[in-house]
Amino acid sequence: MNILELSQTRFSARKYTDEPVSDDDLNYIMECVRMAPSAVNRQPWKFVIVRNQKARESLWRAYDREWFRTAPLYIVCMKNNDECWTRRYDDKKHGDVDVAIATEHLCLAAAERGLGTCWVCNYDTNVMSELLPSTDFEAVAIIPIGHIADDCPRAEKKRKAMEEIVEEI
Repeated sequence: MNILELSQTRFSARKYTDEPVSDDDLNYIMECVRMAPSAVNRQPWKFVIVRNQKARESLWRAYDREWFRTAPLYIVCMKNNDECWTRRYDDKKHGDVDVAIATEHLCLAAAERGLGTCWVCNYDTNVMSELLPSTDFEAVAIIPIGHIADDCPRAEKKRKAMEEIVEEI
């Protein structure tokens, strides 16, 4: 698939089979993540792969949804605020932006491999801090990854019209 087809195909998958994600697929996805651009090439990120049962169950405490429990693997996308580039004019840190770019590389690479993903940002930040304690890194998103269940709900993709989002000056 080309990038437009991947963008049209990818959706927020909220039900997975119990088939594990292969090491080959995971390595490919993480190489795509590694190639993502970041401001001033700082790469202020870390990606924590969560796949053993005990770690998965711990993660469920941060986001307790039944569909979330069906994923065989999670990647916690983390940023380092001390390493990210900061714009000097307004002191805006770009860690969230950088991690978001890499995370979307992750989601599109998974879609290319026929796997589903879903951005999860509505997790309990206190629980996440307990699970992944760090003075340097902060969780930005949890991405469940897996083979999409046949009965996985698929919402219609609704997007604004081009003329609503593009302006030329």
